Amino acid sequence: MSSLLSVKDLSFSWPSRAVLDKLNFSVQSNEVISVLGVNGAGKTTLLKCINRILSPASGSINLLSQNVLGMDIMEVAKHVAYVPQSVGTNFPMNVFDVVLLGRRPHLQWFVGASDRDKVSECLHFLDIDEFAFRRYDQLSGGERQRVVLAKALAQEPRLYLLDEPTSDLDLKHQITTMEKIRSIVSDPTRASSAIVAIHDIDIAAQFSDKIMLLHEGKIRAYGPPKEVLTPELIAEVFGVEAEIQAYSGLLRVVIHGALKNE
Repeated sequence: MSSLLSVKDLSFSWPSRAVLDKLNFSVQSNEVISVLGVNGAGKTTLLKCINRILSPASGSINLLSQNVLGMDIMEVAKHVAYVPQSVGTNFPMNVFDVVLLGRRPHLQWFVGASDRDKVSECLHFLDIDEFAFRRYDQLSGGERQRVVLAKALAQEPRLYLLDEPTSDLDLKHQITTMEKIRSIVSDPTRASSAIVAIHDIDIAAQFSDKIMLLHEGKIRAYGPPKEVLTPELIAEVFGVEAEIQAYSGLLRVVIHGALKNE
């Protein structure tokens, strides 16, 4: 079976430093992939390369067996939805219209009833119906984050690229949002997947099919949480002493403290 996404020898550099060095990995349909690493490890850069916001120095990115780097932006938008880590607060639009922007790649000449129905469905799915006619720029950071996720859902992509999608949310909405993402990706009728850049190791362990550890520009480990989240790898990548506990098949990472420099 062919991969939904295949990345080969992907490299990216800023003028002052290399960020990604020959990354190789693939993503199948119906998978949640969490990308973990310290600040500056290249998590956001990786997402932006996949979405063509940034141009890699070398390598290939194939989505549905098509070369992403050869696709036009609107064609990419039909298949890939990107939710950035921070979103501007100056949209003088109501929430319904912000989410409706997610339908733009699919529109021909006008907005149809099916597009409005899809927006209403996404707002309801994320439990933000009450926000529909509030001004986007008057929402809290967490509320805006959920609205932008609804916009991504309205896009109906095959691949979600989510950069810290729970960073501004309270604990309850962190869990419910990841549950929603998990349920969307698990739906066999959608055949979609999500790559999530995230800092919370426990949330990554709970909701991911695979975890990618980025370290010093390379993929240090990539696989199921129980194989990747080991005390040794966590110590190497994050510089902390950790204990891995298992409860009913779920992993919990207990941090005991920072490792002392020898």
